[in-house]
Amino acid sequence: MHVVSSLPHAVRSDEHFWIPMSDGVRLAARMWRPTSSDATPVPAVLEYIPYRRRDLTAVRDSQHHPYIAGHGYACVRVDLRGTGDSEGVLVDEYLEREQQDAEEVLAWLADQPWCDGSTSMLGLSWGGFAALQVAARQPPSLGTIVISSFTDDRYGDDFHYMGGCLLSDNLAEAGTMFAFGTCPPDPAVVGESWRDMWRERLEATEPWVLEWLRHQRRDDYWRHASVCDDYTDVRCPVLASSGWADGYSNAVLRVLENLDVPSRGLIGPWSHRYPHMGVPGPAIGYLQEVVRWLDHWLKGEENGVDEGPSLWAWMQDSVPPSTSYQERPGRWVREDAWPSPGIERTGLPLARYRIGSPGEKVSAESLTLRSPLTTGQFAGKWASYNAPPDLPYDQREEDGGSLVFDSDVLTEDVEILGEAEVELELSVTEPVAMVAARLCDVAPDGSATRVTFGLLNLTHRDGHETPRAMEPGERCRVKVTLNGVAQVFPAGHRIRLSLSTSYWPLAWPPPRPVLMTVHPGGSALHLPVRPVPEDEELHPQPFGEPEGTPQIETTRRETPDHRWSVQRDMVDTRSSLEIVKDGGILHFEDIDLDVGRRAYELYESVADDFTSARGRSTWTMRFARGDWSTRTETHTSLECTETEFRVYATLDAFEGDERIFSREWSESVPRDHI
Repeated sequence: MHVVSSLPHAVRSDEHFWIPMSDGVRLAARMWRPTSSDATPVPAVLEYIPYRRRDLTAVRDSQHHPYIAGHGYACVRVDLRGTGDSEGVLVDEYLEREQQDAEEVLAWLADQPWCDGSTSMLGLSWGGFAALQVAARQPPSLGTIVISSFTDDRYGDDFHYMGGCLLSDNLAEAGTMFAFGTCPPDPAVVGESWRDMWRERLEATEPWVLEWLRHQRRDDYWRHASVCDDYTDVRCPVLASSGWADGYSNAVLRVLENLDVPSRGLIGPWSHRYPHMGVPGPAIGYLQEVVRWLDHWLKGEENGVDEGPSLWAWMQDSVPPSTSYQERPGRWVREDAWPSPGIERTGLPLARYRIGSPGEKVSAESLTLRSPLTTGQFAGKWASYNAPPDLPYDQREEDGGSLVFDSDVLTEDVEILGEAEVELELSVTEPVAMVAARLCDVAPDGSATRVTFGLLNLTHRDGHETPRAMEPGERCRVKVTLNGVAQVFPAGHRIRLSLSTSYWPLAWPPPRPVLMTVHPGGSALHLPVRPVPEDEELHPQPFGEPEGTPQIETTRRETPDHRWSVQRDMVDTRSSLEIVKDGGILHFEDIDLDVGRRAYELYESVADDFTSARGRSTWTMRFARGDWSTRTETHTSLECTETEFRVYATLDAFEGDERIFSREWSESVPRDHI
């Protein structure tokens, strides 16, 4: 990243101030703004997240907020109530109170003498969710939003339930928020009230996984703040981005298709990161694009951002399978409209272990499969963070437990852009079953790189609101939608479709092993083929190099430790996936604070006992300055029987070496067609 030290505007930083809410709670904020804004007010840009502005996001914030501020904006980072140094408690995600707070923050910003009355919201992940959700509430000052790695559908396209299947990330992310939501405020900011504020958080906390498990179908809980239910609620321009390695790329395509406001999409090869910090690379000059977007919609500058393509997408070239890439080879392609009239939906019939050609008459001979429970151990994370390496590995081992359909060797390159779909005629032996579909690029040496995948809980075949048990042995037709992607399948390779009846531990297995029968005569693979126009203009680098302002000064006290291990014990037939994400100890020089965080995840199962599936998420968070030190230890375990999920959780908090709080949970939640 190119570090920028000279900006159009001199910037002042207000490290801490309070924003009052209507119920008396105060939210903690930090701001960067032009020194000239005292005399010449500027638009305000809000990032609104629960991840602690003074430490856990401080390094990242220091690279982009001063940059945007230096181009004429007041950039404000606010901790959600109950997080960081903000008062109150945070008991779940995206609640009505959270969104009311955001509206009040925007109104407060617009009313400040250094603000010209116009505002925007910017954010990655939770911040992107929040910006889109608040935009749907139409606060009067909000002129545009800039969102990355977000979703418009809280049930069907988040880390909770994919295709109606329970994701293991549902547990992992609940563990993350269990840890983040129980951290103490900083006494250097809030004073002696820090102990009372911390205890209030500790006493109000419940493991969020419990609430998420109480809603296993798409009900009013998930419909709240799901913008896809009424896109017309969003009336301001939207700049949306994500990465193909992330779990949130689909929402970019959906908002481009459905929003009736000026919108632009940008999808690179990245994991769950901002595009100017994107890994796998290439990262891009995203902040320059953000400034141009804000300049047009908040300052009225005629700079052409409203005339560009609807979508820029990184068309990925073929690569060998790996759990991590520094760079993904490929090229930028543009689509002037989305959906693109140039993309052809191509139906390919499924034959006996073959992908046929369009219009080909194929054998109707049926195929059967009962996947081992361990099919899925090399699937990687639902949303890649690229640390530890968490992308899917060579899929040949997974294919041993799958039905595999291969195309003929390709005689020319095939490009796809968008969502592939698998249409299946099938029957199963159990009332609750799932199917996982994987699309792979198979090289001449046989190695198989997963390109995209999709899941479907077959009881959700008619929708996620009213699941319906399968009739064992009865044929039915279902559609499995795969995550959107842009990918080149080169000449000399094969396209592979793999189907399995389990995908553990990425998705929770059904209650019992399932024998699935697929009837190829009524099944097909539909690909979004993008024919390359002979006169297509090449865009070797439509974006500038990544830029940002200097990072704040930190010192590494302890070395990070990142691990991802798959193990199989041939004595007790236990299989496990172990993930370690240990950030070590980082010292923040500006506030003289040591911060440590360590996450540990373990997913286990025994042989083909589908009720032996178990997941664990354990976090340790540490904060220390001089004689002051605190530590929280959180543990969440999710187990199952054929009829229920069982959650065990513990929370322990320490001041120095003294444990000052401890609580345990042990609860069961009935399985609801999962």
